Amino acid sequence: MAPPENTYEMTSIMDNITTVMLPQQVDSETSASVETLIVDALHPGAGAIVDGSEVTYMSAAGVRVFARALHRAEEMGARIAFCRFTGAAADCLLVSGFTQLFEVVDSVEEAAARLRRKPAAAVEERLHPHGRAG
Repeated sequence: MAPPENTYEMTSIMDNITTVMLPQQVDSETSASVETLIVDALHPGAGAIVDGSEVTYMSAAGVRVFARALHRAEEMGARIAFCRFTGAAADCLLVSGFTQLFEVVDSVEEAAARLRRKPAAAVEERLHPHGRAG
């Protein structure tokens, strides 16, 4: 079953960064469409912000979509930053360990700032501050 039209949105912003607005649900029904949307926003040397502000429900299928999109971005030499996840969606990312491995920030502005910076060389440098030990 296809999700309703206008559920997702992709807009270009300055500095070769595209913002992808996610639907309210990122689950097994919407995962293929969400993955296509994110991957279509990726371009070599560019950045994509995945805005989760509308997400109220996310399953493990959604987390897998993000992992595949990140893998594809690495292959292309693109970068992704995730932002504005709250409630159950944020909990899903936290429980899955996603927030410890990838950039998940509070605002679109912070996501854009991270994408404009030079990429961190080591995995330890990419960890979210809450995921650092010590």
